[in-house]
Amino acid sequence: MNKKKPLAFIAVLFSLTVTAQSKVGNLRTENRVDPVGLDIIQPRFSWQLENGKRNVMQTAYEIRVTHDKAGVWNSGKVSSDSSVHVTYKGAALKSGEKYQWQVRVWDNSGKASSWSSPAIFQMALLQPSDWKATWITPGYEEDATLRPSPLMRKEFSITKKVVRATAYITAHGMYEAAINGSRVGDAHFTPGWTSYKKRLQYQTYDITSLLKQGTNALGVTLGSGWYRGHIGFSGQLGFYGKDIALLLQLRVDYADGTQETIVSDSSWKSATGAITYSEIYNGETIDARKDRTGWMLAGYRDEDWTPVKTASFDKGNLLATYNEMITAHEVFKPVKVLKTPAGETVLDFGQNLVGWVRIKVRGSAGDSVTLKHAEVLTKAGNFYTENLRAAKAQNTYVLKGGTEETFYPHFTWQGFRYVKVEGYPGTLTPDNFEAIAFYSDMEPTGTFTTSNPLINQLQHNIQWGQKGNFLDVPTDCPQRDERLGWTGDAQAFFRTAAFNMGVNNFFTKWLKDLEADQIDGRVPFVIPNILGNGANSAGWADVATIIPWQMYLAYGDTRTLAAQYSSMKNYVESVRKTTNNDLWNTGFHFGDWLFYHPQDDNDGRAAVTDKYLIAQCFYAHSVQLLINAATVLGNTEDATAYAGLLKNIKAAFVKEYMTPSGRLVSGTQTAYVLALHFDMLPEPLRKQAAERLVENIKSYNNHLTTGFLGTPYLCHVLTRFGYTDMAYTLLLQETYPSWLYPVKMGATTIWERWDGIKPDGSFQAASMNSYNHYAYGAIGDWMYRTMVGLDTEDDGVGYKHIKVKPHIGGDFKNASASLKTYYGTTKAGWEVADGKIMMEVEIPANTRATIYLPVTDAGGVTESGKPLSSIKEIKQLGPEDGYLKIETGSGTYRFGFPGK
Repeated sequence: MNKKKPLAFIAVLFSLTVTAQSKVGNLRTENRVDPVGLDIIQPRFSWQLENGKRNVMQTAYEIRVTHDKAGVWNSGKVSSDSSVHVTYKGAALKSGEKYQWQVRVWDNSGKASSWSSPAIFQMALLQPSDWKATWITPGYEEDATLRPSPLMRKEFSITKKVVRATAYITAHGMYEAAINGSRVGDAHFTPGWTSYKKRLQYQTYDITSLLKQGTNALGVTLGSGWYRGHIGFSGQLGFYGKDIALLLQLRVDYADGTQETIVSDSSWKSATGAITYSEIYNGETIDARKDRTGWMLAGYRDEDWTPVKTASFDKGNLLATYNEMITAHEVFKPVKVLKTPAGETVLDFGQNLVGWVRIKVRGSAGDSVTLKHAEVLTKAGNFYTENLRAAKAQNTYVLKGGTEETFYPHFTWQGFRYVKVEGYPGTLTPDNFEAIAFYSDMEPTGTFTTSNPLINQLQHNIQWGQKGNFLDVPTDCPQRDERLGWTGDAQAFFRTAAFNMGVNNFFTKWLKDLEADQIDGRVPFVIPNILGNGANSAGWADVATIIPWQMYLAYGDTRTLAAQYSSMKNYVESVRKTTNNDLWNTGFHFGDWLFYHPQDDNDGRAAVTDKYLIAQCFYAHSVQLLINAATVLGNTEDATAYAGLLKNIKAAFVKEYMTPSGRLVSGTQTAYVLALHFDMLPEPLRKQAAERLVENIKSYNNHLTTGFLGTPYLCHVLTRFGYTDMAYTLLLQETYPSWLYPVKMGATTIWERWDGIKPDGSFQAASMNSYNHYAYGAIGDWMYRTMVGLDTEDDGVGYKHIKVKPHIGGDFKNASASLKTYYGTTKAGWEVADGKIMMEVEIPANTRATIYLPVTDAGGVTESGKPLSSIKEIKQLGPEDGYLKIETGSGTYRFGFPGK
């Protein structure tokens, strides 16, 4: 008898058992991995089950939290399938302290996982009294015109062993900090842009590795930034204040249990250096001859520096950073060096991006190199900057001379594909230039690809439009003298944005600024509001209700919905005050912004939609979303009251804007799209309204005419009412106006206007013509959630209950999408080949899915090569709307069936 066989058998059996056991990974605290600097006193934990088996569900969990190895909270075994946004319920967390947490789970096979690897989170300063630092400003008299960037420095000593050191930093303006010459953190344009007078963020950094025994040096450079720089297109300067200031506090924890605090105070010194000018719109000038070499290092001789001034600025508006900060990402080398007909030297980086160019150069002292930025070239091939309006968007570098020097800006950025180089000494070499893309450090979450290369380029353009405009706030454009958080653009694009990237923290922060800037409930045109009191334009102001609700659907985040509920309600009530007999027919409205207007409109069919009709539709929609939120939050009294209001709003719409036969007073695509999408029409009249919409599209030779407010819903409405073929026709239309027209014209981002470059190669009006403006990229939402069909069910928001309902068409051979959810990656895709259709679906553990197969019955349907009826893990729910509806748990499924 071979005695080794039983041992081998046991080893294999053990291996199989371990493989089958669920693991726990991807731990997150408040949507972030190991965050440093939380001021949320009851943070929420999320984790993922990792198990490749089918139908795996969590049945219970246990969380333990420790501080310095001592227990702080143990949840005990909690019978629950919750693995997202699980709230900490332990002892009060302490300012500045670092905590560790782990979780283990039990699955529906009765097996317990091992404890997860530990995750950490560190608290910020939880009380205003925790701030010991003093605001400091430059001690010298500033140049009021050029305003060179202030430098501030201080030295301090470390004489004991350090176990942990933490820095808390913010500024009026922007800051870059260094310790002993090493940069603190990797974020740029800090502290970010908020409604500064009410909400000023500070950043928290672990700086333990930057300190050394002996003398250390702190060095901080400041820039004017959004706070006091030029901002807005009306020439605002110093909107939040005329000062520039620093607030900094270090906490050093020593091995002997003692602490030391180093703060900004009157002991600091100030001067100016190489950055002689820096503005967001105009760019930056750096004169290397004025560089104070070694000023960020200990031992630097600063006798000629001026002592700083202290200031009593408010600290009550300080809050920890919740969202991901702006960081550097992709790096591009020039794809071409052009000599334009005008004799200009221009670098083509091949991609319209947002960031700046880093250059290497060697020359003589005083040599000056200027980089100018543009998105496009003229029809003749010359450099074009008229659409930047008043923004100069140029960086100038003056050489110190003697050795190779590297230059890049600090407190500005540009939107560009092309860079004109002036004054470069010697031979210009492409290798000496690289463009670096900057955007908020959100996790890429979604992928989408098809058999059509033009649609794939459209998806590329959508994603790059988002990257270029998600710099701490959702901006309308990144290049001209604007770059503002326009509310209409943000609400139109949100659901697409939430597929491409993890935008929950990004928008949670922005929504708090929205609430802070509301004026008696009214919502300004831009957030943060630097344009004044203009407010409540329909489709723009409705961002107050649309994004909180869509965030709830996309992320299952009830806390954010609850936090924004007052803002939502106050907005609705601010509209209600201005209505007449439940009609919102007052005030200024942008309307269906930048809709298509035919030049040869001789028959009166121009796509001009009545602005008050639009307002009534969005008023109803916001009330509906408020009802939805009230229902989720258990506010039954509000839900009932607003349901009555909604009924009156829709009745008023029918009376004012619809004939008895169902014809709308505006016969435009947008009018019918909004009326249908927001259920403004009586049920019996919706079918004929959809027919009118399709006839309108056909009358424009199968082209859309919608603007910012109609476009996001156009294809959704067509699909809802059985016209998916027309939706595909619009998606694949290649001539103006269409989504693919800019693609065919060489676009690498989404344009602001359907015809930013006209068919004859000329440009639209330079006064408003951005080539990086994400609003029309909202079609992405239809491509992901309808074309591929990857969505979330309302009874399991945040992809706890996944919905897969593809709409196959458009002569596509295949289309697929994937999305990183809180529970793991979910995927869906279809392929048409040889008269058969294959569908592949991946469902993460601890979720379930309802899948719609585009067949009428199970005959001929296989899963992984076996008859569907033989797969016990799949439950057939029967036919529905031309689909076979089935239900599955987690796992990967491969369906095959005959094509139609």
